[in-house]
Amino acid sequence: LEISNLGEKDILVLRLDLTDRSSHEAATNSVLKHFGKIDVLVNNGGRSQRSLFVDTNLDVYSAIMELNYLGTISLTKHVLNHMIQRKKGKIVTVSSVMGIMGAPLASGYCASKHALQGFFNSLRTELTDYPEISIINICPGPVQSKIIQNVFTENLAKSIENSGDQSHKMPTDRCVRLTLVSTANDLKEAWISDHPYLAVCYLWQYAPTWAWWLMNRMGKRRIQNFKSGV
Repeated sequence: LEISNLGEKDILVLRLDLTDRSSHEAATNSVLKHFGKIDVLVNNGGRSQRSLFVDTNLDVYSAIMELNYLGTISLTKHVLNHMIQRKKGKIVTVSSVMGIMGAPLASGYCASKHALQGFFNSLRTELTDYPEISIINICPGPVQSKIIQNVFTENLAKSIENSGDQSHKMPTDRCVRLTLVSTANDLKEAWISDHPYLAVCYLWQYAPTWAWWLMNRMGKRRIQNFKSGV
């Protein structure tokens, strides 16, 4: 469908706060009232983190889980009820390569993405009576976006000062295209990343001892750079 063929009735934009879980049912109903159905839900809301655990307040971890994890499964719950009635639909969740590995300075973010992976992999096993409802986990590596500008830090009031260079990251449009390809083909899980990050994913999956060794070396340097303000 070309964008030029879209009319006003084909587009509906709703403001949504993932942390305001009491609003998710009404938002879902608004979409259903406008379009009559929901074919695809793309869970793409969340914030990352850049801080050491020993320096980070626990309320930061609570906020990360509230947004990245609980907010996502709350919205999913209301949309899934509709998809079960139709016996059809796709639920696409933007997880992260951090959902399948660990990394320094992002312990809370990694935890929230691991939680999403565990939740949706478990949910898929509960939907075997609905073969036309697809649960699709997208795991991007570094992608050009504003995620760094909006990261959680040691406390909720502090924002990051230096977001760094993003030229080495995958262009946003390529990540989007690969996500759409994965969705169209009902892939259960897709790792979307350039090398060397993609190679680390394979190492973590198939040779974890080597992955630990490599991550410890890379992590030490990353923490030093972080403390130096790089």
